[in-house]
Amino acid sequence: MFTGIVEELGEITAVETLGDACRFRLRGPLVTQGAQHGDSIAVNGVCLTVVEHEGDEFTADVMAETLNRSSLGALTIGSRVNLERPMAVGGRLGGHIVQGHVDGTGEILERKPSENWELVKISLPADLSRYVVEKGSITVDGISLTVVDAGPDYFTVSLIPTTLALTTLGVKQPGDPVNLEVDVIAKYVERMLGDRALGEGAGR
Repeated sequence: MFTGIVEELGEITAVETLGDACRFRLRGPLVTQGAQHGDSIAVNGVCLTVVEHEGDEFTADVMAETLNRSSLGALTIGSRVNLERPMAVGGRLGGHIVQGHVDGTGEILERKPSENWELVKISLPADLSRYVVEKGSITVDGISLTVVDAGPDYFTVSLIPTTLALTTLGVKQPGDPVNLEVDVIAKYVERMLGDRALGEGAGR
């Protein structure tokens, strides 16, 4: 489990195509400390498994399903990425519960800078809109953010200077894709209420 608090900005140093998959080599001096084969590291909000680790770099395989459902397929050598290690048992939940399982992708639609913060508007797939609510939580490229406004096909978030300086959202521009993970609690509530309604219907 992750929290959506990005630990560092990493960099793609190599991309190897493997038929219906690919292998990334990434540089991340902080997240590679103590890393071992099989460990998990979130890359732009996608939970990936460490295949190899040497120095401040690690490699991770990305299968076709992940490439198709996330924006990782658009990464090239030199791309900056948000990196986060899983939360340790007993650690602080600084953001919200993040699984690293991307639900879909959005697109940066608009950026409105202010003196001390910036409002960013992001497109929202229709099948995810019911899980996004004003003042609720959403993960964008692995970053835990609070929804400012939720529309039928978009949402907005406000970014403080720290987020702008330490994550990819500081440089992404309109048209750039982002990974989205909605609050998993909302999905569980929907499923439980749906099952309850079915049960009540069967009892009539």
